[in-house]
Amino acid sequence: MNLASPVPRLALKAERKETLCSACGLCQVRAWPAKESYQSCVFELGWLGEAERALFGRERSLDDPDELAFGIAQERLVATLNPAIEGAQWSGIVTRIAQRALETGLVEAVATLHRSHADYFLPEPVLAQTTDDVLAARGNKPVTSPTLKSLEVAYRKGIKRLLVIGAGCHVHVLRDFQKRFPYLADMDVYALGIPCVDNVKPKKLRWILSRISKSHKTVRHYEFMQDFSVHLLHENGEVEKVPYFSLPRELSRSDVFAPSCMSCFDYLNGLSDLTVGYVGAPLVKGEKRQWILVRTEKGKRLLDLARDELQIFPETRKGDCSKAVKQSATMMMERLKREHLPAPTGRKIPIWLGSIIARIMNLVGFKGVEFARYSVEFHLIRNYYFVKLRYPEKLQTLVPKHVYKVLENRGFEA
Repeated sequence: MNLASPVPRLALKAERKETLCSACGLCQVRAWPAKESYQSCVFELGWLGEAERALFGRERSLDDPDELAFGIAQERLVATLNPAIEGAQWSGIVTRIAQRALETGLVEAVATLHRSHADYFLPEPVLAQTTDDVLAARGNKPVTSPTLKSLEVAYRKGIKRLLVIGAGCHVHVLRDFQKRFPYLADMDVYALGIPCVDNVKPKKLRWILSRISKSHKTVRHYEFMQDFSVHLLHENGEVEKVPYFSLPRELSRSDVFAPSCMSCFDYLNGLSDLTVGYVGAPLVKGEKRQWILVRTEKGKRLLDLARDELQIFPETRKGDCSKAVKQSATMMMERLKREHLPAPTGRKIPIWLGSIIARIMNLVGFKGVEFARYSVEFHLIRNYYFVKLRYPEKLQTLVPKHVYKVLENRGFEA
C-alpha cells in the first residue's frame, strides 16, 4: 500500500445494529431507580471532555503528544511486582495494591470480578472484603463485565471507603453517578483502572478463542502482546503464540467485538486514579513488566501501598509508529466499507510465515511507549470511523476533542 496516497473516504451506508451498552452493571442495581443509573451512561454522556475537566481541572493537552494519547498523569513508570503473584495475568500489581488497600484500612471493600463456574473467562461481580477474595479475582476476564453491580452490595452494607477495579466505561459511569446522585455521595471511592480494548460479549468468547487457539478449552490467560503476537497460556504452562498477521480473517470484522468497545475512546482509562496495564512496557523475556500511570493524588496513595515491593524501571521508547498507524487504520477503513459483502474466512498468511514477519517487526519495529502510542491511536481512529459509519447520530456526543487532533495528525478526514 502506498502510504502517501490519500486516505479513502468512508461510505456511510450501514444501518445501526443495536443499542450501545457495555453491560457495566449499574442498571442491574435495584437499590435505586434504573432510570437514574441510565442517566450516567457513558454512551449517553460521551467520553472524557467535561468529565476529564471535572477530575483534573482541565482537559488533556492537544499539543503534548504523550498526554494526547495517554491522558493526564503525574507520573508514568514501568514496574514488576517482586515476588510476582502466582496465577496473575502479569506480575500481579493490581491484585497486590488491592490487597494492601484492605490490609492497611485504606478501604473497607473492593469491587472486582471473580470467575464464573460456568466458564473460566466469564466474570461474576463481587465485593471483596478479604485479601483471599481479592486474590481469587486475579487474571483477565476479556468480556463485557457487570463490575458496578457490586455497588449495590457496598451501598446496602454502608461501606464508606471503596476501591473499584474496572475498565474505562466502569470508571466513567462511576464518576458521574457519584457526582449526580446521593447514594454514593458519602463514599470515599478509589478507582484502579485497567486499560481495556476490544472486549466481546460473553456468548461470543469461545467462538473467538476456538479460531485463535489450537486448544481453546485449556487457555487460562491470553493477551495481544508487544511482539505482534497473541500469547495464550495453557493450563499445562505452555505458551502458544499466534502472530497478528495470521489471525483468521473472520476476526477482523467489527461485529466480532462488542459495539460498545468499538465506540470507546478511553482505552487507557483516563479518569481512573491509577492505571495499571502493560502496553507501554517493554517485553523482556522472563519478566512481566507492567506500565503504570499515576493520574491523581489518590492514585499515588494506591501505588505507594505497594511501591516497596516493586522493581521500577524507566519508560523506554524506540522507533516511530506514525506510518504503521496510518497503514493499519487505512486497511481497517477498507474492511469496514466491505463488511456488507460475504466475509472471507481462514488465515490469509500461514502461522509459520506470520511468525517470521512478527520476529522481523519485533527486531526493527517500534517498542515501549511508542508501541503504546500505536495501539492507542489505531484504536481511536478505528473507533471514530466505526461510530461515523454505524452510529452517526452519536458522533458529536461520544467523540472527545483529542480524537480529532489524532485524526488531523495522521492525515485522516473527520
